[in-house]
Amino acid sequence: MRRNTFLQRFIGAVSLDAAIYEEVEADTTATPQALTIVVMSSLAAGFGARGLGGATAGNIVFIVMLSLLAWCAWALLTVQIGGRLMPQPQTRVDVGEMLRTLGFAAAPGLLRIFGILPGVTIPAFIVTAIWMLAAMVVAVRQALDYTSTARAIAVCLAGWLLAVALAVGAGLLFGPRVY
Repeated sequence: MRRNTFLQRFIGAVSLDAAIYEEVEADTTATPQALTIVVMSSLAAGFGARGLGGATAGNIVFIVMLSLLAWCAWALLTVQIGGRLMPQPQTRVDVGEMLRTLGFAAAPGLLRIFGILPGVTIPAFIVTAIWMLAAMVVAVRQALDYTSTARAIAVCLAGWLLAVALAVGAGLLFGPRVY
């Protein structure tokens, strides 16, 4: 079976192609690719957030780290909610498979770099957040072998809301002041 290239997988992940998520789930060598996407997405968030003002190096690093932390929290919560609280009879949880598919679900986050453009920051972040949530639904449905998209949506929304709450809390407690 021919595997897709990293670029083809990236485009397929952004396009919400379930077959790409299945391929990535099964390919243990795709873990570094998934990690690359998560890191690139977090870097895009850091630089894209410059459009909000306060574009110091410290602020960029903080937002990159916060984005990485939020993705990790989202992934961990999704694994737990989907695999332990809401499994279907055929659900089998493999953390590596989940992390690979969830890593590729962060692919739309690279578009947050467009937030650097004046007046585009907030729309870019809103659109990419929704797009990443949709990608995560496809990733969860494939990785947990769900037959119901509604179940995957519920798992992703629950994990996303909890992860956002953690990120906002961390940002309020430890983040730079924005005037």
